[in-house]
Amino acid sequence: MRLDKYLKVSRIIKRRTVANEACDASHISVNGKRAKASYEVKIGDIIEVGFGQKTLRVRVTDIRETTKKAEATDMFEVLSE
Repeated sequence: MRLDKYLKVSRIIKRRTVANEACDASHISVNGKRAKASYEVKIGDIIEVGFGQKTLRVRVTDIRETTKKAEATDMFEVLSE
């Protein structure tokens, strides 16, 4: 699954266009490297998302095409905020 779609489906970022723009602006990194929106996310990847002064680090635990809002947090494990 593409990185921008994963960020949207897991509800880390609310809209796919915003996720795509964040990737283009180098606010997203996967496994310590800057990632493009087209990066193929795999289970075990560590994603870092920069929100202004804060950085959210999560580990991918599941990949699904669609999910309910209540189950979205099951797709990742928060490592640090």
